[in-house]
Amino acid sequence: MKNLLKPVEVTGFPALKVLILVTGLALAACTWYVFANWLRDDNDIVWFSPSGECNLHQTPCSVTLGDKGHLTLAIDTDGRIEALEVLPLDVEVEGVAPNQVTVDFVGRGMDMGLNRFALTATAPGHFHGQGQVGVCTQAVMPWRARVILETPDGKLGSWFDFDVTRS
Repeated sequence: MKNLLKPVEVTGFPALKVLILVTGLALAACTWYVFANWLRDDNDIVWFSPSGECNLHQTPCSVTLGDKGHLTLAIDTDGRIEALEVLPLDVEVEGVAPNQVTVDFVGRGMDMGLNRFALTATAPGHFHGQGQVGVCTQAVMPWRARVILETPDGKLGSWFDFDVTRS
């Protein structure tokens, strides 16, 4: 009868298990990145840059959408936009009849995740809803409010920059 080798028990550092875990985490991070960018897809939006300075903390901000119309965003707060505070959002549109209006809050210079809020039509050309900006570890977090109009002729959009001071 032949002497069969006994299985060897491996003791010590489980390198294979660690490599499998690291690979799984890397795949999850890549999947999250692709999914987040797919949701934020803005390649088909015609952007119109705002002209002049505007302070969303105090007044509504407006932009001309080329020869298509006019857009105004108002965030009704008592003085300052604060992180994690429910913000009443009002969009008024002239010259364009959008099917849907959304407002995205995007961190400028830092990925803050997807903060997209759909607004409801309250009257022709008037849309209302609620939104919220996230909290950040920085003392002052720069944000961008992106207003996107979905029209029968395609998507139109503009943006307004503002800062949120951590309290």
